[in-house]
Amino acid sequence: MATLRQVAERAGCSLATASRVLNHSGPVSAAMVGKVRKAAGEVGYRAPGVANKGARRPVIGVLVPSLTNPVFAASLSGIQNRMLNAGHSVLIAQSNYDPDQEADAISGLMSERPTGLILTVCDGMTSQALQGDLPPTVLLHNLPTDRFPAAVTVDNFAAGRDLTRFLLSMGHERILFISGSFIASDRASRRYRGYLQALRDAGKTPFGAMQIPFVSDYDQIDIAAAMREMRPTAIIGSNDLLALGVIAALRREGISVPRDISVAGFDGIIIGRLVDPPLTTIDMPDASMGTTAASLLLDIAENAAPERHLELAYSLRRGGTVRNLNSDTEEKCRRIGGCGGVS
Repeated sequence: MATLRQVAERAGCSLATASRVLNHSGPVSAAMVGKVRKAAGEVGYRAPGVANKGARRPVIGVLVPSLTNPVFAASLSGIQNRMLNAGHSVLIAQSNYDPDQEADAISGLMSERPTGLILTVCDGMTSQALQGDLPPTVLLHNLPTDRFPAAVTVDNFAAGRDLTRFLLSMGHERILFISGSFIASDRASRRYRGYLQALRDAGKTPFGAMQIPFVSDYDQIDIAAAMREMRPTAIIGSNDLLALGVIAALRREGISVPRDISVAGFDGIIIGRLVDPPLTTIDMPDASMGTTAASLLLDIAENAAPERHLELAYSLRRGGTVRNLNSDTEEKCRRIGGCGGVS
């Protein structure tokens, strides 16, 4: 007797897709429906029964580092909206930025027999959670790997480089990078490497990154020692929540932003636009990334599409938290009647 696996292999699709076609249990493209039905006829497959109306909906598993970070909330919203339109349920797990929790979280998702996974892990190159036998998988915010070439990302290295170059163009040379732990986020690590590259290209000496746990209380960041030792004129937070925590910490020390020190971040979360002054940041397409990852997974799982890496664009949003030191120098020169080499 022919099996469903034989049908799937002949049609060039996954078992889940073949099952959805033959049991009428989920949406599949018209082209794939034709392929599966043709393959079933050729191998002589007969379904054991017609699926009832209460058949279980296909489930997609999603892993994110945090459910409270607006970045991942936006990505989840995009995923859920796309999957809802495709007739899929979404099961969500979080790792709390802990590599040791990732394997348990994915194991929990796998217990629900998902037809596919969308995963944001701490580090895609070293994660032990990616070593098991997984269904069609798309990495979100992580770079593709040899085993998992399907990914949706932005270029975090370039984003870190471009934000640092912007601060350099505003006259800042002593720039401190404050980050969550690099072990917990390869995104933060790549942004820091971009920062290093920009400063070295400009002939400036970078500082070592100040790393703190991502799950710490950002409103309790202690920045006093770093300010005394490094005397930065600008601080980059590896994400907007951290940058906003830095601003709060500076204000507790009686330091004004941007009058005394400039601050910038990454992500472009809405709260950064609501504070006064608005936060200067690298705007990331978080909701679009979620929608794109969901569409890519559906295409791979249902249409046997090739796994591929999709990179989305970011943009610099100039807020009010970065001071232009060049204009300050020019104004001082005008007051004293000119400065040599400054026009």
